Amino acid sequence: MSAQVKEIHLNAQQPVEKSKHTMYHILFIIGFVHLLNDSIQAVVPAMFPILADSLGFNFTQLGLIAFAVNMTASVIQPVIGAFSDKHPMPKLLPIGLSFSLLGMLGLALAPSYSIILLSVMLLGIGSATFHPEASKVAHMASGLKKGFGQSVFQVGGNAGQSLAPLITALILVPLGQIGAIWFTLVAFLAVMILIYISKWYGGQLAIDSKRNINIAEKPHVVGKSIKIAFALLVFLVFIRQFYHAAITNYFAFHLIDTYGLNIDEAQVYIFLFLAAGAVGTFLGGPLADKIGMKNVLFLSMVAAAPLCIWLPYAGRGLSMVLLTIIGFILLCSFSVSVIYAHELLPGRIGMVSGMIIGLSFGLGAIGSIVLGWLGDRIGISTTLLYASFLPLIGALTVWLPNEKKIKELHGTL
Repeated sequence: MSAQVKEIHLNAQQPVEKSKHTMYHILFIIGFVHLLNDSIQAVVPAMFPILADSLGFNFTQLGLIAFAVNMTASVIQPVIGAFSDKHPMPKLLPIGLSFSLLGMLGLALAPSYSIILLSVMLLGIGSATFHPEASKVAHMASGLKKGFGQSVFQVGGNAGQSLAPLITALILVPLGQIGAIWFTLVAFLAVMILIYISKWYGGQLAIDSKRNINIAEKPHVVGKSIKIAFALLVFLVFIRQFYHAAITNYFAFHLIDTYGLNIDEAQVYIFLFLAAGAVGTFLGGPLADKIGMKNVLFLSMVAAAPLCIWLPYAGRGLSMVLLTIIGFILLCSFSVSVIYAHELLPGRIGMVSGMIIGLSFGLGAIGSIVLGWLGDRIGISTTLLYASFLPLIGALTVWLPNEKKIKELHGTL
């Protein structure tokens, strides 16, 4: 075989380098659909004051609703993510939002508590099937800008969650439970967009298959230190979401009981918390590029801790300011925790996203039941006072390895 022919033969056997270009239009579209998906999910906590007022649900019952939607999503999501890492499934994107459409229809028309639980479980299934594949689309479309891409994707979700108070004030308060039916249109729009995204995703898989490119990175061997670091990260995300659930699900009741605010006024506070969190989510990635991911993870909880402890003692005006600052600081670590997890377990994008975005949130939903149960017995304001100490646990972040140490553990430095 001549040298030239041999060179051509060897080149044909080698994988072609993946595109380094950032597909901005795909990235922003999937971020927008993440906003639509999470705004649908946000209807559930947004309905809590309505359900408590109209159907007489207590805090424990509301906590069980939050638990049902989050645990349904969290238990299934890592499994789907792990499977899709080996067998990418573009069609799961529109299928997932179809479940959400059915769940939202059921939630709007549910005549009983059991039907409400079934409906929110369908919403959870929709979220579980959407997030792993959508996260992989964002990862694929990001090119070399993985931090930027993950921030765009995650800020879409946080922006959608921040709409919950506005949903309550503008739709659910005047229309009641039936107002949720408008979000079937949101789900339908998301399904239509995801049909387009799934075709692009499937096309990319086909192109990469022809070029002999494996769409998934080869997973690294996971050592004991990496496993411990990942377990600690999941625990810390759980603590963050535990506190997040305390604010989003119950702080409005504290404002209503303590200061006599009506539902509309109380929801403004929650909106500021969530909107500031969306800004923090977007800026967390660039900040991590400058000071390191571990430092952002540490500061996002430890720096917020004294403000969280101060919050239950603050008055009406100061509470609004503190909630805004806490939301920004606490959620700076949102996208960073996902990127950091990808660094710990490269090649497992779907599974890791399912664990961090799904399972940790579901574990945080356990906090909703605990908080609801305590709220029924000792009062919601006292319960929130105890919950305010949770961010102090974020000091455990010092035990996480920094980026250089992660590379050493993987043997890539």
